[in-house]
Amino acid sequence: MKDLDSYLNDHLAGSISALELIAHWAEAHKGEPLGRFFVEIERDIKADQDKLREVMRILEVEESKMREAGAWAAEKVGRARLIIAGDEPRSLGLVLTLEGLVMGVTGKKLLWGTLATAKLSRLKGYDFGQFQRRAKQQVERIEAERTSTIHQAFAKANRSD
Repeated sequence: MKDLDSYLNDHLAGSISALELIAHWAEAHKGEPLGRFFVEIERDIKADQDKLREVMRILEVEESKMREAGAWAAEKVGRARLIIAGDEPRSLGLVLTLEGLVMGVTGKKLLWGTLATAKLSRLKGYDFGQFQRRAKQQVERIEAERTSTIHQAFAKANRSD
């Protein structure tokens, strides 16, 4: 069970880091379309994080406070890099943030698939296929925003060709 504990806590830590970063973007662009996009993504990821915590409680997996603190700290260091790259719309910082979110949500989709494959008896009431589909939809929404941002962020480079 130690491997499962570690696996689930790693995913929980990733969600904590993602939510911290998303909250920054939502606040920085409050009242703007970009801010609303991040509020919606934040709501979805928080709901999935709650599901993960529920699964962990059912499996009697204790949350690792050390991993949670590490995820929080890592996000702060990562955010400094993004701020240097720019945290305004149409910036490299936004492109990098969205790419990181695509990777994280793809990892979450894999988490749900792993739990479905493991067929743990205490989790048989969960529809992990539905969770995977929801993660796929989230990736598609983030990817659409990323594509739009790339066109805007690198438009100047395109004009100089």
